[in-house]
Amino acid sequence: MDSPGFDARYLIPLFTAVEELRGEGAYRTLPEPESGSRLEQDDAPLGPYAGSILIRSSHGAGVAHVDALRRLILAGEVDPQSPWTLLRGALENFATGVWLLGGKSPSERRRRALALWREDMRNRQQHEDDTGHTPTGEGQTGNQRRAEIVQLAATVGISAGALSAPKANVLLEEAARHAGMDPTQVRASWRVASGFAHGRYWPNLRAAQPRAAFISRPGLHSVALVIDETQHRELAEHTHALLTHLHQRYRTGSSHS
Repeated sequence: MDSPGFDARYLIPLFTAVEELRGEGAYRTLPEPESGSRLEQDDAPLGPYAGSILIRSSHGAGVAHVDALRRLILAGEVDPQSPWTLLRGALENFATGVWLLGGKSPSERRRRALALWREDMRNRQQHEDDTGHTPTGEGQTGNQRRAEIVQLAATVGISAGALSAPKANVLLEEAARHAGMDPTQVRASWRVASGFAHGRYWPNLRAAQPRAAFISRPGLHSVALVIDETQHRELAEHTHALLTHLHQRYRTGSSHS
């Protein structure tokens, strides 16, 4: 699965940013918001459904995806799909953090947080249904948590109808705008990466380069493909830009100054 001639130098800025977060046995997370900071004030009425929890979780997941790609490349095991899939996971997570921080008012930032928490608990309920799990003691099901979130939203002036979770492409586009990026270009990179992640055929035609061709059986030719580094570079640059913006936006919002 090695890719001879693969030039990973364009990934160095992104990898360097992530390597700085590697600790002993775990990645260093974003700090909790300082008392009196804008983000702490946003979180105050939300209790366990604070937006900063989701931001820090998304950041950590994105960092882990990037570092997985770094380790894959160091091992010399570069296939045509995984680098796209791993950066897609990072891109979506960093975009989520930027989107959560990007609301223009405390009310909008709280709405985004509660909408995402409600979706989180919908997915949890789906897993509980699949596994037949029922919380014991004082534990609550995903659906009960969703109802709790709707009630909490009402106390801060947010209606249940405003808690629809954003579609992935819409979230990504809004995050790109918040970061001063071209939403269409970011979305295009994301679509290719998603195509590879889901095993679609079309990304091989749009974002891969042929390395060799051979006859697999009479009348049928197979083509060995490698990463189109130019297009993958664009995805890496978008991912790095969103990570950088997330760090800057979080630092500003979480510090008391």
